[in-house]
Amino acid sequence: MTAQQGSLTPVTAPAVSSGTVFAALGVLSFSFSFPGTVWALDGFGPWSAIGVRGVLAAVIAVTALLVTRAPLPARRDWPALAVVAGGCAVGFPLLTTLALQTSSTANSAVVIGALPMATAVFSAVITRRSPSKVFWAAAGVGAATVIVFTLSQNHGRPTVADLYLFGALLVCAAGYAFGGRLSAAGMPGWRVIAWGVVLAAPVNIAVSLWALPHEPVHLTAKALIGMAYIAAISQFGGFVVWYKGMGLIGVARASQLQLAQPLLTLVWAVLLLGEHITPAVPLTAAVVLTCIVVTQRARTS
Repeated sequence: MTAQQGSLTPVTAPAVSSGTVFAALGVLSFSFSFPGTVWALDGFGPWSAIGVRGVLAAVIAVTALLVTRAPLPARRDWPALAVVAGGCAVGFPLLTTLALQTSSTANSAVVIGALPMATAVFSAVITRRSPSKVFWAAAGVGAATVIVFTLSQNHGRPTVADLYLFGALLVCAAGYAFGGRLSAAGMPGWRVIAWGVVLAAPVNIAVSLWALPHEPVHLTAKALIGMAYIAAISQFGGFVVWYKGMGLIGVARASQLQLAQPLLTLVWAVLLLGEHITPAVPLTAAVVLTCIVVTQRARTS
């Protein structure tokens, strides 16, 4: 046997793209959002929590835009930024906070379970590009698995909170899709969410001015930590890496990484909030992770 014949070529696993890493960091950041909101509600009323988080996020966004001397968006970008503002900086925080008044963190995670499919649908509509059948099949199985699992935590009975969550699902998916499209077109992801948060600031300021005098505020350590997280990370920082990831690997593919988000949220619910999780978690996790692998490998048509 010659040296050439006897030599072995090392087999290396495919490298994970930077876009996938950024999107995964966004998912990890968002997975703390529901526990963070629950902590914030320990000291703030629901409307106060909604308004204050938006105002604090706007302060961070304005500071970042001024320090970097970011240019104003082009006129054609403002409609998409308005969707980002309405969906991600007003609608989703509002509806999920109201839902968490009567729904557990585990049950509320259903909105995240269905979010990837909804985002992919919005993306397909606005870009007129449809992912492959394999992609849709895997995404559908993953979303259905997560929805069935999370609904089972509440014995499958829909509530008023579920209606809030359904509305949050729709507006957030639209914000993700339009924001991801802007990022893919060249606007840095952090500027997409920064301008969205700034556009939403007048609404959040008005809500804060109305709510704070009418709702009792108790500045506990838990409430302050929760508010700091949902304002700085859930409302701004998480979107920075999330939109960057969507810009690099596409809205539809990045959105499928969120299939893991409900399971992460359930883990934090156990560790941080003391909620109980059934033995079905490992099985659900295996199915969801399999679907994520398939959707990441599936080619788009």
